[in-house]
Amino acid sequence: MDRRSFLLGTSTLALSQLLFGCGGNKQTQLKVQLLKGSIPGQVVNQFHKGLQQRVQLKFAPVEHIQDLFHQLQNWQQKPKTSDEQGWSRFIPFRQGQKTADADLVTLGDYWLQAAIEQKLIQPFQEVQGNQLKQWSALDERWKQLVTRNDQGILDTQGKVWGAPYRWGSTVIVYNRDKLQKLGWTPKDWSDLWRDGIQERISLLNQPREVIGLVLKKLGKSYNTDNLDQVPDLEKELQILNQQVKFYSSNNYLEPLIMEDTWLAVGWSSDVLPVLGRYPQLAAVIPQSGTAMWADLWVRPAGITKDILSDQWIDFCWQPSTAKQISVLTKSNSPISTNIATSDIQEPLWSLLQSDRNVFDKSEFLLPLPPSAIKQYESLFAKIKV
Repeated sequence: MDRRSFLLGTSTLALSQLLFGCGGNKQTQLKVQLLKGSIPGQVVNQFHKGLQQRVQLKFAPVEHIQDLFHQLQNWQQKPKTSDEQGWSRFIPFRQGQKTADADLVTLGDYWLQAAIEQKLIQPFQEVQGNQLKQWSALDERWKQLVTRNDQGILDTQGKVWGAPYRWGSTVIVYNRDKLQKLGWTPKDWSDLWRDGIQERISLLNQPREVIGLVLKKLGKSYNTDNLDQVPDLEKELQILNQQVKFYSSNNYLEPLIMEDTWLAVGWSSDVLPVLGRYPQLAAVIPQSGTAMWADLWVRPAGITKDILSDQWIDFCWQPSTAKQISVLTKSNSPISTNIATSDIQEPLWSLLQSDRNVFDKSEFLLPLPPSAIKQYESLFAKIKV
């Protein structure tokens, strides 16, 4: 799944709905559109059983995170007039904005700036005023990630725009048999430049990810905003490109399983679910730090504040619930969970138990100025030729 792409087209969402409670228009409802596989059904069931009032929960899973972003856009678009739509479609539209059809939506942190800038979401109010009671349990790093100004830039004096409920990272996944025959297994980004793996690597088709890992190898930040000031960056990228068989953000695991490649860089949300099924594969978080991603709850613009949605967020942040989300969706949690080796398979345990030293060296991909984004895209296109 491509966690970093911005698609220009719109998508039709096929939603399978998970419903709890009896029908009836007068009944209190909580409507959530979420990334498929990011919340276990049993967690929703436990939340429903613990509620004191009569409530209908409507959880609609969506396949791709970019579809959720587009849904937020669609809710805020002004409908076209019949003339603008053309003669082929005679569908009456009301003037004004479409009504959001969810109280909460999953959004990736990478999309947060765009959602704020485009006024697709609204901030959470009075977070410190105990409406989100578990807010204080979050590490300061998570609070900083979602506290932003109205342009979507990190700002300690800004508003809280999201509630993280799981996270992961960019990892190196490899065929242990092939690399052990070479006499080593990867530990850090620098291993991608080793002899013996020319045209045996696949990398994500993402400028920020690929250039970012090279920056990390050189002791720089993923969020470097002027690449011209990094000596040897292009040279390192050109050498790395000679090791690469292909770039893909979606189809990098199948060639690894088929042994067409021996090593891939990918997202933990893709990698962890396959490790248990393919014992020849192993994964590692690079010791010098890596890129991180987070799935957040956000509130669509125009939705009236609802206490029930705050209760759901607090429920996700309770240690026992956070542990279930982490173990069952094979992801990390922003809440301390104390996962034991008996809770999950060994290949996954080491990846879900965060090394604080590596965590402190890792980074979220933060918004960059347009000039910097152009630099990344131009350099990435150049080295792939």
